[in-house]
Amino acid sequence: MNLAQRIHHQFEESIAVKQAALADLAAPIEAAVRLMTQCLAAGGKVMACGNGGSAADSQHFAAELLNRFEKERAPLAAIALTTDTSTLTSIANDYAYDQVFAKQVAALGRAGDVLLAISTSGNSPNVAAAITAAHAKGVRVVALTGKGGGTIGRQLRSDDIHICVPASRTARIQEVHLLTIHCLCDGIDALTLGESQ
Repeated sequence: MNLAQRIHHQFEESIAVKQAALADLAAPIEAAVRLMTQCLAAGGKVMACGNGGSAADSQHFAAELLNRFEKERAPLAAIALTTDTSTLTSIANDYAYDQVFAKQVAALGRAGDVLLAISTSGNSPNVAAAITAAHAKGVRVVALTGKGGGTIGRQLRSDDIHICVPASRTARIQEVHLLTIHCLCDGIDALTLGESQ
């Protein structure tokens, strides 16, 4: 396979995964939009966490809510738990890396808030610990996973929302996660601005 063929293959595989995901993910994405919009309208906040590319997705999502997505509107309360290096390194040093998000959720989370927990494998121990902390605080969870959902999929409660990409390749899962984040932002804006029901 030459380089041009590899590029075509990447695009074609990405398109196929997105098309396959639509049938499975439309309903949970809609449910997540409604949950997050209700949370924000009630004065709550959305916290987001993940590792590596999922950390970048957490920051991307929080920035789109706090600043703006595609339309002008009031800032919305969102925070990425991946950005404060002093907090992250002190928790990892004094306790364990598994606790870097959980301790933040325990400190900042309030009943009615939402945690966007992102893990392509569904097996990230620190994201799983953040979900446990969220449950203890009455914080609802929206989990973005892939590869069948892993341990995170099994720890979710019935009132949590699981958006599990039906794929096993990390790059494809991350691509659908980014599209999902844009769907969440667009949907939150649409409901907040009264453009959808």
